[in-house]
Amino acid sequence: MDSLPLVFSSGWASGVNAYLVVLVLGFADRVSPTAEIPDALHRWDVLGVALFMYAMEFVADKIPYIDSTWDAVSTFIRPTAGAVIGVLMAGDADTLQQAVLGTVGGGTALLSHLVKAGGRLAINSSPEPVTNIGASIAEDITVLALVWFAIQHPRAAAAVAAVLLVLGLLMLYVVAKLVRRGWRRWKDREPAR
Repeated sequence: MDSLPLVFSSGWASGVNAYLVVLVLGFADRVSPTAEIPDALHRWDVLGVALFMYAMEFVADKIPYIDSTWDAVSTFIRPTAGAVIGVLMAGDADTLQQAVLGTVGGGTALLSHLVKAGGRLAINSSPEPVTNIGASIAEDITVLALVWFAIQHPRAAAAVAAVLLVLGLLMLYVVAKLVRRGWRRWKDREPAR
């Protein structure tokens, strides 16, 4: 269970951008091999596919409404990637440890993905593209920094990921409440005569 903090951090980051997580972990392991990062992530074919998919996501994530479509498709990909990374980090552990780490990685990725997708839907209601581009760049920088930090300081990074997850879920709750209130007002308004 020593890898639990790194699994949690990479799970959160996978929910935001799974391909960037694979790239950061893989390149970090290529530069300075560590036991915590599975060897499967630093293979050139894995890195090549992750780089190609990251490039596609980098572009799609900047275009309003295209990003929400990409997020809808990624609902299946990001949590799965978080779970697979968690299981790979469990290594030759017993099946309970693999199950726990896979569940932590996948569950955290699913929650952070829901926060990202929900936040993007809210941002897409704005007609200008600047907020969408800014949010996408901020997400990429946060994922890159958090995963890189998690490699060196897994417990501290897990704490940061937990705070980001809680803040994101609270933000999503507030936005959902505002949308419901606006919807009720719109439904209850008097028809124009």
